[in-house]
Parts: sequence; structure tokens; C-alpha cells
Amino acid sequence: MAQIVSDYYDGCRLFSGLSDYLGISVDKVNFVISQIVALLLASFFRTVLHPSKTSAATRHVFGLAFALLIGYFCFGTQAVHLAALPAACYVVIRTQNPEIMQRMVLAVALFYLSLIHIHRQIYDYGSYNLDITGPLMVITQKVTSLAFHLHDGLTKNQEDLSKSQKVYAITKLPTALEYFSFSLHFPSLMAGPVMFYKDYMDFIDGSNLKSPVLQHSTDGQTIVIEPSPLRAVCKKVFAGVVCAAIFVKFLPMFPISRVKEDDFVENTSVTQKLVYLYVCTALVRFKYYFAWTLADAVCNNAGIGFNGVDENGATKWDKFSNVDILGFECALNLRDAIASWNLGTNKWLRMVVYERVDKYSMILTYSLSAIWHGFYPGYYITFTNGAFFTLASRVMRKRVRNYFQGNAETKFFYDAATFVTTRILMAYMVYTFVLLEFWPCIRLYMYMYWCLHLAGLATIFIVPIAIPKTEAGQVAKSSIAQAFVQARPITNGLSRHHD
Repeated sequence: MAQIVSDYYDGCRLFSGLSDYLGISVDKVNFVISQIVALLLASFFRTVLHPSKTSAATRHVFGLAFALLIGYFCFGTQAVHLAALPAACYVVIRTQNPEIMQRMVLAVALFYLSLIHIHRQIYDYGSYNLDITGPLMVITQKVTSLAFHLHDGLTKNQEDLSKSQKVYAITKLPTALEYFSFSLHFPSLMAGPVMFYKDYMDFIDGSNLKSPVLQHSTDGQTIVIEPSPLRAVCKKVFAGVVCAAIFVKFLPMFPISRVKEDDFVENTSVTQKLVYLYVCTALVRFKYYFAWTLADAVCNNAGIGFNGVDENGATKWDKFSNVDILGFECALNLRDAIASWNLGTNKWLRMVVYERVDKYSMILTYSLSAIWHGFYPGYYITFTNGAFFTLASRVMRKRVRNYFQGNAETKFFYDAATFVTTRILMAYMVYTFVLLEFWPCIRLYMYMYWCLHLAGLATIFIVPIAIPKTEAGQVAKSSIAQAFVQARPITNGLSRHHD
């Protein structure tokens, strides 16, 4: 039996029969179909509409037109917001002083996005159906980043810019066609990844595919061998299919809704709760992995994302990616895990907030991220947890890590301990992001005795007093570190260095 999609969903119902046959709601079927179509269009865009064969205007129009068609197919009349949000921001960009324009664009985009978030929470609360807020979140990142880069290029001297700001600073206002095609281009419309305006224009004119390593001179003429994304596209499509199969098969066995049930909350141990949270949140991540890797494949197939060649001469297609799956799942600390998740959003947050404020940068960054995501209470619990545990992990790392860097055995023990701790901590932190509701999240924390929150408080206030601060290399023979490994030596070959 097909999953039921709410009446709030306004997308095409043409494939309802296929939805019934597969047992998957029609909104998800539409998403997959739209991405398959986008994948095919991307190949046409890269080959038939190659920059050497067509004008930039043609490429702009093609990318914009099919973005609007895909948007209407997936969202129906709600697709009007895909044009309205960037249009409102474009008016601000064209009419306001560049000294303040970037902040006004950020305010307008967030206000518009927030209205759509609130509308959905009122009329479709707690639903996981495909909705217009996803593309609008990506568009918000694009138009606000463009505004900040225009501000950098039009109001600041080169010596006042950071390295990344110098790269992306824009000194010329985009035309309406350039602006809207950048904001809505079909390969990244549905699920990203985010690319900045200069990168987009390099993609349009084809300069993003040029690499000195791939150029050869013959009889005084330079021959450019254009890199092929075929291998990267196939790998990412395959990875996406595997991720889809995993979450479709196993996610129903471990629903997040179980953590609201009285029997689970009251009659399971803290360990059992943590194990269940780890399994169900891990399975939810596979849904994101599917959508994001498929979106990466669409962009690569269009010619977006070429990142030079590696040491073996193989082409890399990871300049713009939504997620580093192995980096996230194998992260040895909270910082690396967060850095590997939603890479484009991390880059956007760093560029818009983190690198531009002198005080409270971490708090302001998490606040913007929370508002951008919406207004479910679970989001704010998650991002409050993120700021708190990031602070705690920094304190622990500074005070404890150097005690375990004296030899391979202690390094291995430290890495193994932080690997396990990070897995537990991520599950403890992020289930609220999936559960969404305030009281069920708080209730479960209460029945887990706020155990990791209390550990975090102890780390912040007690560890700096109890453990002396050391410099790397001073504690090679530390009695603290040696005590952990004297009972059982560990093979050197399994050690992993971590900076």
C-alpha cells in the first residue's frame, strides 16, 4: 500500500499509480523522477549546450526554464515562491546602498523563508512530505551569498578582504537573467549543493573545466582535454541507490516515533535508549545521503564540481558536495562530524556569519542555522545542543588529547574512545532534529537523566581545574595515558593519527 501524502502537497499526481505499486508516497516518487529527468538534462546541457557551441544567454535560459518546469511538477502552484523569494531580494540588491544591502537581503530572504516555514507548520505539522521549503532554503543561501559578495566587491578594499572574500568578491551587478538562472538553475534546485555566483559564472562560460594538468601542447597549439564526469556520476548514482534501498528497507523497522511511546521511555535502560537512537538516526541519515548524492551526480553530469586531479592523475568532482559520508560516519570528534555534514551550508554559514563577526560567532552561526531550518522546537534543541557540546568537546580536546599523543598505543586508545563517544553523542544530540516536538524530546532526556548534558557541564567547569593543560610532546610518558594501555597492548598498525 502506498504511503499517504497530505493534501498540503500540491505537486503533480500523474504518477499516483506508480506510487501505489511501489508503496511510496507520490511526492517522493515525483522527487526521484524529477532528479532522473534532471540527470538526463544535465548530460544534454554539458554536451549539446557546451559553452563552445552555445551562448551564455542560451545556457542561462535553458537552466532557468527547466528549473521552473521541475519546480511546477514537484510543487504545483507553490512553485511561485521559487520566483518570488529571489525577486524580492533582487529588488533590494538593485535599489539599496551596497553598504547595507547584504544585511537587508539576508533579512528579506529569511523573513520570506520563515513565513513559508510557519505556513507549513500550521497546515502540515510534523510531515516529512516533499515541500517547497527545501528549494527555498537553497535559494536563500544563493541570494544571500551573492549579496555579501557584492558588498565585498563594491564597498571594500582588497587588503581588507579575507582570502575567500577576495576569491568571491563581485564588482558588477548581475543582469536579471544571470541572477535568476543562478538562483534557480535546475541541477541544484531540489537538493543543492550550493555554489557561489562566481563559480556559477565560471561554469556557464566553461572555464571551470579548464586545468593546466589537462592541457598539452602540440605543434605550438594548446589542446585542452576536458574532464569527463562519467565515473563520478556512476559512483554517486550507485551510492544513492544503495542508500535509498537501506532506508526504504530498514527505516520502517526503527521509527523515530517509538521514542515517544510510554513503554520505550519508561521501561528501557539508558543504554538501550542510546542504542535505539543511534540506529534510527543513522537510518534517517541514509535518506539525506540518497537525496544529496543524487543531487551531486546531477551537478557533476552538467559539468559542475570539477576540482582538478589527484596525485594519481584521476579527475576529482568534489568541489561542490552536500556531504562527505565517510568523513561523517568515521569522524573522531564532533567538529569533524559537523564539518562533513551539509558541506555547502557549512560554507555558507562560515561566509555569512562566522568569519564576519568578532563576538559570539559560534552562537550567531548556530542561531542563523536554526532560523534557516525553520521553527520546530526540535531544531532549536538540536542547535543548542550543538553549541553546548561543541564548547565541551573543545575543552576536553585541549585538556586531555595531549596526554595520549606520546606513542602509537595511547593514540590508538584516544582515537577509539573519541570515535565511540562521537557516535553516542551525535545520536543523543540529533534525535531531537528528527522528532521535532518539544515535550517528547525533553521527556526522553529526563528519562536518560540528562546524562551527557551533565557530562558536558563537568567537562566545561571541572576538567580545566582537574587536568593541567599540556603542550604536545610533553607527556610521552604520562602516567595518565599509560594507565589506559598497560593492561593490554594495542597493535601499532591500527593507530590513526588525528590532528
